[in-house]
Parts: sequence; structure tokens; C-alpha cells
Amino acid sequence: MVRIAAVQVSIEDRESPQLRLDRVTEQVAELTDSADLVVLPEMWTVGAFNAHLFMGNAQARDGDFAQRMSELAKQGGFWLHAGSIPELHEGGVSNTSLVFDPDGNLAAHYRKVHLFGFDEGEAAAVVPGDRITTVATPLGTTGLSTCYDLRFPELYRIQGSAGATAFLVPSGWPAPRIEHWRLLCRARAVENQAVLVGCNAVGRHAGVEMGGHSVIVAASGEVLAEAGSADEEVITAELDPDSVEELRSAFPVLADRRFG
Repeated sequence: MVRIAAVQVSIEDRESPQLRLDRVTEQVAELTDSADLVVLPEMWTVGAFNAHLFMGNAQARDGDFAQRMSELAKQGGFWLHAGSIPELHEGGVSNTSLVFDPDGNLAAHYRKVHLFGFDEGEAAAVVPGDRITTVATPLGTTGLSTCYDLRFPELYRIQGSAGATAFLVPSGWPAPRIEHWRLLCRARAVENQAVLVGCNAVGRHAGVEMGGHSVIVAASGEVLAEAGSADEEVITAELDPDSVEELRSAFPVLADRRFG
């Protein structure tokens, strides 16, 4: 059994990125010996809607944030999806997710492909990624995506074709559209017969209320754990990774695909 934890973080403008980093790091460290895989939200240090802070807080993929998350994963002995950060690279700044193994190694990174904002905010400030990313985790081959990506099912189909049996989705999804989030998390799991862990934020920053409802969904579409809409909390679930193949064998719907 794989013990999964999604850490729903409160992001408020009154708390500095450094204070939030310190506070959440301590919170995640408490999961030592109780989780095999931990997931954090999108841009949780600065806030997903604080695009004006991205440049000033951007850092290299192997910068201070990565070093701290590496040590956290190593000390905790768990896989850590550290959410995403504004990554500074030679092409600009990207919204980049980092995944560390229990030895503290950077096992994978993913630059968000679909940028939200309709030519404003993130869409104007960030360089999009251009590749599909999967990584071997305790859940099996695991596809990486971020927030707004969830609205584009073809991304998950491609990951599935690459062997993905699970998806990890850090997010900064706002409250006004939170029912879309709840629906799409289950839909991506059901249509791909894959586990989905979606970790969202709560609180209010840049005038935008975050919607919470972090969720762990089985490949059958069953919601194994779901957070509320207002408070920081850690949701957990235990899952047998072999259950995905068992479901796919018992109900082989994916074999009937005619396109893609």
C-alpha cells in the first residue's frame, strides 16, 4: 500500500514567501513515517495569482528552494512533489514543478504547458513548457501537470499512452470555479482509469479566493479523501498501486479507443 498525503496550504498576502516556506516545511516534516508520497500546491510560496512576484522570486531549478525540498524529502524518507515555483532559466521564467525521491534526488521536473490568464497574469509573465513529463513513483508511472492543465484532457491521454497509471496535479484553483476543479479531477481519473492526486490552496491573495478541495481519487473515480474549502489541512489515503491494472483488466475500456 502507498500512503499518500496532499498538503492544502493557505496563501495570504500578509504572510511573506519566506515565512510561508518555513511554516509549511515544518508542517511537511511532521509527515515523516506516515507518508510515502507527499504533494504540495502550485506556486505556494508566492501565490499562483501573484504574477507580479514571479520575477523577483524566481530561482534556478537547483536553487535554494530545491535544496531545501531535497533535504526535506531525504529527512522524511518520502517522495515529495514540492508543488511548483517560478523557475529562472535561460529562456525566461516558467511555472515549474519539482519532484524529489526519498534520497533527496530531483527525480523529475515539469514546466506548465497551459498558462492561465488570457494574455494577462501568468499567461503574460511565464514561458510555457513544451513537453510531457512522467516519472516512476510508488504509484507507478506518474504523469505531471499543473492546475489549468486539468482543462485539457489530451495532455492526460498522452501521458496515459506513455504508461501513466497516476497523475499528480498541484494547483492554485480559485473558489468561483471550484466545482469545475472537483468535476475535472474525477473526470481525468475516470476517463484514463488512473489515480489522481490534486493539491490545491486556500486563503486569499492578489484579490483572489482560493477554492481548496484538495482530493485523492482512485482510478475507479471514487474519492478517497477530500479537503474542505477554507482551511489548511492534510488529507491522506492508502492505495494499492496494483488496483489500477486490476480495474483496467476487469473493465478494459481503454482498449476500445479508436482515436489517439
